[in-house]
Amino acid sequence: MGTTGLLVIALAACSGAGGSASAAPPARPPASSASPTQSPAAPAASQADPVRRELAKMSVEEKVGQLFMPVLYGTAADSVSGENQARYGAQTPAKVIDRYHLGGVILFPANVRSVDQVVKLTNGMQKAADVPLLIGTDQENGLVSRMSALMTPFPGAAQIGATKDPKVSRAVARATGEELRALGINLDFAPVADVNVNPRNPVIGKRAFGDQPAEVSKMVAAAVKGFDDAGVAATAKHFPGHGDTTVDSHTGLPVIKHTRAQWKRLDAPPFKAAINANVDAIMSAHIVFPNLDPSGNPATLSKPILTGLLRQELGFDGVISTDALNMAGVRKKYGDGEVAVRAVLAGADLLLMPYDFAKAYNAVLSAAKSGRISKQRLDQSVTRLLNLKQTRGLLAGTPVVSAKEAAKVVRSPAHRKLAASVP
Repeated sequence: MGTTGLLVIALAACSGAGGSASAAPPARPPASSASPTQSPAAPAASQADPVRRELAKMSVEEKVGQLFMPVLYGTAADSVSGENQARYGAQTPAKVIDRYHLGGVILFPANVRSVDQVVKLTNGMQKAADVPLLIGTDQENGLVSRMSALMTPFPGAAQIGATKDPKVSRAVARATGEELRALGINLDFAPVADVNVNPRNPVIGKRAFGDQPAEVSKMVAAAVKGFDDAGVAATAKHFPGHGDTTVDSHTGLPVIKHTRAQWKRLDAPPFKAAINANVDAIMSAHIVFPNLDPSGNPATLSKPILTGLLRQELGFDGVISTDALNMAGVRKKYGDGEVAVRAVLAGADLLLMPYDFAKAYNAVLSAAKSGRISKQRLDQSVTRLLNLKQTRGLLAGTPVVSAKEAAKVVRSPAHRKLAASVP
């Protein structure tokens, strides 16, 4: 089908044909004026600023909790699954959220049974939180689709990239975001911004839009805008670029030997495009990049890469998320507590899926109380996370979604038609 036909379908998918829950989200509320690069002002000067107001109320324990997005097991917020008991003791997901003042939770297929059940789960989690949660998932579509049991089977990035039409990328991202938002999920760890220049890459491959930086950049920017259209936060991944590896960072520690000039030409452009499109978050990669940082540390633990390159050189001031901290690529060199501390010191804001959550939380808390992680550094990350929540409308009150409305949006006829239209 040609571009015109695709665009007609895309507009239909985004025009509210699925019911009121699929209507365009409200305009973004303004983010806090508090700069994440400095400690926010005293609360007396900022009573009208919800970000500063929230920050001013928080204890150190609450601030540390905001940094974490662990896996919570089971399909209900108020019951204890066997896996959750093994990881957290006799605590329901709701009690874990409350006890550790969590800032976020990530969902996986084991959390999913039905639309009604996921809506009850996300609503129950939100009601347990001190501050509304970032509820995330990996819904890239294609090979990585954590919500595939429920959601429209949209094509993956390689198939979308092959159309060479950014309108398709934006339409699919918007429709994906609408379904996620209807389920109570407000953060997607997508799009993949890696340029798959190595055909032997065991972990990216068809998850990327392609192997040409300029083409990938257009598709990434369009996807970021599509998620924004739907009112869902997007995450460009995996910085500084996971496209030229022959090792899977889930099981090992890849080394990329691109020169700095090659990085600028091959790897950086899609991330620059994402930043220019106002991407909410960027995820780090568990890869060693000697010509960007000769220390031997993976990018997730590299201050020269996360703070030097991403913050200072590329000018990104949104949320930096780690890739999953339970992956072998980041756990090889340091223990599960120390790796979380080093990620924060490197510049990460969101600590995703630590292997041993209690150990990681207590290590970061100890570092914050001892001054190893300064109050200023901790407040920078919490402010960025709160800014994201404010931007996505989460600080206005406990977010609640409707199962009835979600049923109209998830796998709606318009969305299924859009998915089928991509050649």
